[in-house]
Amino acid sequence: MKERIGYLAWVVGVAQFFVVHGIVESAWARPAYSWARNNISDLGNVHCGLRTWPESRYICSPDHGLMNGSFIALGVLLVVGFVLTGGTGGTGRIGGVDGFSGAGGIGGGVPWLGGRVAAALARMLLVSGGVGFVLIGLAPTDVHKGLHVVGAALIMGTGNAGLVLAGFGLADRVPRLLRRAAGLLGVVALLAFGLFLSGHYLGLGMGGMERVAAYPLLFWVAALGLWGVVLRAGRTRAAVAEVRAGGDRVGPGSAGG
Repeated sequence: MKERIGYLAWVVGVAQFFVVHGIVESAWARPAYSWARNNISDLGNVHCGLRTWPESRYICSPDHGLMNGSFIALGVLLVVGFVLTGGTGGTGRIGGVDGFSGAGGIGGGVPWLGGRVAAALARMLLVSGGVGFVLIGLAPTDVHKGLHVVGAALIMGTGNAGLVLAGFGLADRVPRLLRRAAGLLGVVALLAFGLFLSGHYLGLGMGGMERVAAYPLLFWVAALGLWGVVLRAGRTRAAVAEVRAGGDRVGPGSAGG
């Protein structure tokens, strides 16, 4: 049960972030918010004014409080998800006692391989990414720049490194696409982070390159969360159907006795 809550936490956290992002950016006026020109965290800036770092732009986010609350909620839900799905499940094979279903029942639902250093390290680094979102929500750029930069580094640096390692630490029960996507998206995001820091935006703009560095982690976590929720729901329905079928088979026999 706790694993399913963890999967749901990821889905809810990412979903609320993008919903709030759309609401907050729509409140901007003259100039309108731009995914290419503006940083993600510009939405959380408390004061209106011209900013020169890392590039010159005018920022005025009327609903900054809502955005910062969303950053914090996202970070907390990411951490909660990794904690609740943080057990390990043996080799991860499907069938028999595989660590996903415990001793043949519905049981757990952990996506990680047991006994793998990569799995433990990946979770630790991914948790740091969640902590990073909390930090940028608590410390907007124009309020506490230093702490905000630390938060951003945790998301796009250590968080993405954890995404790369997740490709080696996920159990075989996790779809191959999700396992391979973890490593690939992590590498792409780390490269984008390097380009963002060096000021090479490849035509995407400052905000566009930052999103290539920050969003892969969110997309992947949401996909893994959806997989976990859907698979767990399917296993529950199958188990209920099996119990009912067993009851139907037992019923006539017991009546005849």
